[in-house]
Amino acid sequence: MDLGLSGRRALICGGSKGLGFAAAQALAREGVDLVLVSRTAEALEQAARQIVDETGVKVTTVAADLSLADAPATVLAACPDPDILVCNPGVRQTPDDFRTMSRADWDFWMEAHYFGPLELIRAIVPGMCERKFGRVVNISVSNIKFPQVNFAHSHSARVGLAGAIASMVRELVPHNVVINSVLPGFIDTDALRTNLHAHAKRGNTTYEAIVADRIKMTPANRFAAPSECGDLIAYLCSAQIGFMTGQNIVIDGGVYQGLF
Repeated sequence: MDLGLSGRRALICGGSKGLGFAAAQALAREGVDLVLVSRTAEALEQAARQIVDETGVKVTTVAADLSLADAPATVLAACPDPDILVCNPGVRQTPDDFRTMSRADWDFWMEAHYFGPLELIRAIVPGMCERKFGRVVNISVSNIKFPQVNFAHSHSARVGLAGAIASMVRELVPHNVVINSVLPGFIDTDALRTNLHAHAKRGNTTYEAIVADRIKMTPANRFAAPSECGDLIAYLCSAQIGFMTGQNIVIDGGVYQGLF
């Protein structure tokens, strides 16, 4: 399927690795020029070279830490008018005890998983409305459907963003601007492997045992390749998706058992 995106421009947050990079690859194959944002300049340049070599699209990089309050301004200065925005905090969620977290700890997660993406969305969608085309995809996590113990800080920020998005979309869709969220489960990225190693250490068990346990709880009986999520994100940016907005789409191999 031709997604109707050739010649468009996408701003991809967390674009040097993992799901952000997978989304960037998928969009580049559709002829989309890219602005990649991540904290580490070296990783960004490596990602950009790989995508240019594979697809020939134009790739610009911006080194910025989106967990910092001034980062959205830096990003917007480099790319004020994208056709596509992929919000991906690029901050790996880690467990913590809500009883002992400080206000500063909570503020960090709200900045990374709520205010950072929200500020980008708020700044970019007015221009999309004027141009009568805009696609925003927010990368969240499947666990916002069933928040987990010791993740109140991260999951509450992400749920808050989902609520804000749900309130915005009806004002935007008449202008052919839509926002949808992807809620990944176990995707085989560096971030997942790092998390599982940490789980193994905390549980005094092996990494292999933790992986086997997570695969056992996944009806698909495997982890997903990042490209599977990247391709979904690309479709959610397509010209064909203009009638679907405000959705939270779980991609987790069947782990989540709810209807809604």
